[in-house]
Amino acid sequence: MLSEPFLTTRHEDGWDIPLLVWRAAEPVLAVGTTPLGGGIGVRRWVVNATVPMSYHRDDPAAHLAELADGLGLPGPGVGLLTGVDVAEVVARTDSGVRVWATVGLGTPVWAAAPAPAAPGQRVGTVNIIVSVPARLGEAALVNAVATATEAKAQAIWELGLPATGTPTDAVTVLCPADGEPVPYGGPRSAWGAPLARAVHAAVLAGGAGAVVPWSDRRTG
Repeated sequence: MLSEPFLTTRHEDGWDIPLLVWRAAEPVLAVGTTPLGGGIGVRRWVVNATVPMSYHRDDPAAHLAELADGLGLPGPGVGLLTGVDVAEVVARTDSGVRVWATVGLGTPVWAAAPAPAAPGQRVGTVNIIVSVPARLGEAALVNAVATATEAKAQAIWELGLPATGTPTDAVTVLCPADGEPVPYGGPRSAWGAPLARAVHAAVLAGGAGAVVPWSDRRTG
């Protein structure tokens, strides 16, 4: 499955900007809502990259592919972007399920707000990476994304924010590519339950303090 992430930087726009990289010893099956490597497919690595608050590129997938190429990462992978300093990643483990989250809640929103909210002044993104040690069937993978999202929303509510997330949240769930597929990924299933607990714990911990965007620290 996934290795522990390693923290590195890339030089961009005159700054050394942090990014986290996970590698898989063997190809893994992934599902996700991520800019790069979203959908369902076999993947080899994950990158969670900090970007400045002034980020204006409209091709995040291409940008992430460039970063992966610069890191020498082979084959297809998963890429996420955030204004949060990825060095502040929060890791939690429950019954073999491993979760890493970078939690930025500067722009909390209700998913079903009656009208689009005015653009926020602060970019907020919650990125969640989940590693499950058992092969999940395709329906279970999709269900696991829903379970992770429900657990995130529960944590945000418990943090006292009237919101279900932010407009730019992303999640990816990875599992072995081989083995007998497990059919369920809901919050009361064998793997969905620990997944929910680990995501909830990670988001709750990551959102408990004030999160200052990485680029604000550089310019403040």
